[in-house]
Amino acid sequence: MMMTIGCFHAHYSNIVLIEEALAPYEVELVHYVDPGLDRLKHDADFTEAVTHEKVSQTLQWIAHCHADAILVTCTLFAAVLEQEAKHVPVPVVGIDDPLLQEMQQNPGEYILAFTNPATIEGTMVRVNQASLQQGDEDGQRNGIEAIETEAVLIPGTFELIMRGDKEGYLAEVSTGLQQLVEKYPGSTVVAAQLSMAPAAARVTADTGMLIYSPLASLAAYLEKKFNMAQR
Repeated sequence: MMMTIGCFHAHYSNIVLIEEALAPYEVELVHYVDPGLDRLKHDADFTEAVTHEKVSQTLQWIAHCHADAILVTCTLFAAVLEQEAKHVPVPVVGIDDPLLQEMQQNPGEYILAFTNPATIEGTMVRVNQASLQQGDEDGQRNGIEAIETEAVLIPGTFELIMRGDKEGYLAEVSTGLQQLVEKYPGSTVVAAQLSMAPAAARVTADTGMLIYSPLASLAAYLEKKFNMAQR
């Protein structure tokens, strides 16, 4: 029987990225898009509790709609998964889960680039937790090769994608990522949000500068986790 993955997005532009990444697999993708939290995040009375409540409700709803698993593609949503996913009756994967695994397996210096300032704190909490787990599980190696991270915002870009200017966003983020690679030659630069993946791919193709993105290992990660069959 074909597996069904419910995909929880904050913006419709992420749909095509996931569709393309998982096209080789026998899987049904059902997409749920809710930009509301991104629109509310600057309100004076906005709190993390609002994010927890909305993400929890939506995860439960997606699971109820006959999903076998859930993929959360927004880093703002993914930041609260540690607490909320445990209450969901199907497996839940955050878009940055493959990155966290990659960092644990390959310690070193990572520069995490963001365009949405609201996602930085939550993502870095998850990254730091992964660093601690890597140290706990392999403390001897961690004493030699630690995970070192720094978050960098590419300013004035996220509003471009939110108002539908995909080309403007692609151009500005590509420039920002290339500048980061040049500024931090000894580090691995990561496009931390899914919406940045096309820009990461463009810079890598145009310059040969390797930039890790959420799509880099997502398909392989999900294939292994859910034993997905290829078409």
